[in-house]
Amino acid sequence: MAIKAAIYKVKLAISDCDRNYFQSHELTLSCHPSETESRMMVRLLAFALYASDELTFTKGLCADDEPDLWNKNLSGEIEQWISLGQIDEKQLRKSLGRSKQVIIVTYNGHKSSLWWEKNQSKYQQLNHLQIININADEVAAMLDLVSRNMDLQVTIQDSILWLSDSKNIDSQTLIIEPEVWLRSK
Repeated sequence: MAIKAAIYKVKLAISDCDRNYFQSHELTLSCHPSETESRMMVRLLAFALYASDELTFTKGLCADDEPDLWNKNLSGEIEQWISLGQIDEKQLRKSLGRSKQVIIVTYNGHKSSLWWEKNQSKYQQLNHLQIININADEVAAMLDLVSRNMDLQVTIQDSILWLSDSKNIDSQTLIIEPEVWLRSK
């Protein structure tokens, strides 16, 4: 029998002072059996960073031709293609051809740094691409917030995120500072 995905319910209150976006979302995250909770939390963090009424989670790991999140306009065109991890050049070019902007969120510490060193010169020549890295220690700290029913608050100001558990007033607020590796036109 196949292992089923784990389902997580998330209430996410976002106060993004950088974008003037203040909204609460009730999300259902499906954690694929081959996905770690760390990766799932990075998906949630990516949602908070780029949140809009149109941003949605996709089939992700279950579909080769979809990102982890995307933002489609009313006519079905992909405005933002958000993928996690280290993306190869062929896959990246295909993504850029299908969307107006591609965002890559890396989070694997030294592996991400090696990937960036290898691909930096090629990727800097591409347009409509943003690459950010989440520090591996910050990703590990997010695991303390994981539960099947999460109630989280994220505040974003000056590109810094403050993430806390709204249910547990004794929990520590995490400070997450995404490092921008590339922001092309």
